[in-house]
Amino acid sequence: MNSAQNLIYAVIQVVHNFGAVAVVGGSLLALVLHERATRKRLGVLTLLGWLTQAASGATFGMTTFYYYHELPDISRIATYALSIKMLCASLGILLLAAYLWRGERWKDQQVHGIWISSSVLAVTALTSAAFLRWFS
Repeated sequence: MNSAQNLIYAVIQVVHNFGAVAVVGGSLLALVLHERATRKRLGVLTLLGWLTQAASGATFGMTTFYYYHELPDISRIATYALSIKMLCASLGILLLAAYLWRGERWKDQQVHGIWISSSVLAVTALTSAAFLRWFS
């Protein structure tokens, strides 16, 4: 792997890490901060984090394909972990988009449930990332 390729992977990883911080931090913070306007801002931040996770994750694969003309050859455990991460990101995006679109009409208990769900998805995706990294 040459220096340019290493630099590209490092930049993608930085973006991916900041997306993870936004997803996990935003979700967990919204569990303890109950003011609706604050939660809405955290909803935007968390949705942007999920979108960043999805885009940067795909960029890892595209970069490998660009350099090697094939997708990465990863183990079965890594494939499961990647699938879990992709499912978490997809559900997180849908969940937060629905919350931002319609959440103002929801009861406090429903909104709290959204943030519990987002937190579970975020922690699951972050945990899966470790398995993806070390079993690739």
